[in-house]
Amino acid sequence: MAKPRKNFVCQNCGSLSSRWQGQCDDCGAWNSLVEEAVTPTIFAEKHHLASGGRRIAFEALGGEDALPERLVSGIAEFDCALGGGLVRGSASLIGGDPGIGKSTLLLQIAGRLARAGRRVTYISGEEAAAQVRLRAARMGYGDAPVQLAAATSVRDILTSLAADAPSDLVIIDSIQTMHSDTIDSAPGTVSQVRASASELIRFAKEGGSALILVGHVTKDGSLAGPRVLEHMVDAVLAFEGERSHQYRILRAVKNRFGGTDEIGVFSMEADGLAEVANPSALFLTDRHGTAAPGAVVFPAMEGTRAVLVEIQALTLRLASGATPRRAVVGWDASRLAMILAVLEARCGLSLSSAEVYLNVAGGYRLSDPAADLAVAAAIVSAFAERPIPADCVLFGEIALSGELRPVAHSVLRLKEAAKLGFARAILPAAGDGGRQGKAPLTLTSHGRLSQCVDQILGRG
Repeated sequence: MAKPRKNFVCQNCGSLSSRWQGQCDDCGAWNSLVEEAVTPTIFAEKHHLASGGRRIAFEALGGEDALPERLVSGIAEFDCALGGGLVRGSASLIGGDPGIGKSTLLLQIAGRLARAGRRVTYISGEEAAAQVRLRAARMGYGDAPVQLAAATSVRDILTSLAADAPSDLVIIDSIQTMHSDTIDSAPGTVSQVRASASELIRFAKEGGSALILVGHVTKDGSLAGPRVLEHMVDAVLAFEGERSHQYRILRAVKNRFGGTDEIGVFSMEADGLAEVANPSALFLTDRHGTAAPGAVVFPAMEGTRAVLVEIQALTLRLASGATPRRAVVGWDASRLAMILAVLEARCGLSLSSAEVYLNVAGGYRLSDPAADLAVAAAIVSAFAERPIPADCVLFGEIALSGELRPVAHSVLRLKEAAKLGFARAILPAAGDGGRQGKAPLTLTSHGRLSQCVDQILGRG
């Protein structure tokens, strides 16, 4: 019998090492290597892999297979994030900060599908069954016919699922608490997470059940466990939000059965998560009064959906010799530094001695490069104490030369702004808003950032 050998597995990235060391060579994490026993196989040494296997059947690429059946949960924002609902035989992974509402959302989905006649199984590895029942009763789903169990053994879970009729939906909360007796390590380790997820996903695909796995996140917001877990599943959903704000965003970062970067927006209420049919209204303040300097509305794109958010800027002139501070919330700080440099070098604004504070209202996080022009306009408006009209939106990417570059989905951005009552838009001259049909707003196009700055400052 082959002698077991020792491997050291990084609990952060899953890389292997033959010896223990303080820092992982691949991801740089400290004290993350854990010893695990591995029994080597001698089959590959005695047999060539080109023979002895089972011959597989190949199919033509242009087949006429039917589209996969989807389970529509009845929660439109959740179904939108997944591209139309859960697919039978698929595995989805949802991650988010502790207390963000992952279990609440999944319990609502389970209750709605169960009431619609679907067979739903909810397995909790973190809470007792009584705790889950109390939360369900508080949310109004106490009478939903959901099969509930508190278990952590993968063998027991799969045996129980196989003994009953196939479930339409199986929810595992969470994968880090699951334990496979085929692996000699503690629950939550890389090997346990990988082995447990593999067995659960295989069972779901063979039985045609939709599987949802809840995953923990690390302190930097990434999913805990091996990266291979994200490759094993068909969809990865990130549940985002701040505890100090009532909104939650469900973002699809991977989806084999739909588009990526789709989002669903929810609001945390006393009886659970409520859908937000108009997300733009959630991130905009009351703009019927007098416009304030430094406040600009930007139409951001989330997948195929346009969401209007408010960007707020504040500048403060300092005495000569003082070190200015730059603080940003909801946007990339390095990109803010680039915008300030372009404003000073290409537009003649003296911002090197001014403190600059930038905030995206509502706790929203922006990564769209089209926000460059809106950020620059907010800074100029705050610096000059000249408000931008309340019925105007701005978007466009800024080059280091001061040129305004066009961005994608201009028409969708303009339509969303017009739907919410905005009448004007400032955008790059080369944008596609004016070429693709009649634009619903009055457009002002600029080829360079300096031209937009002159308009804000009222220069001729």
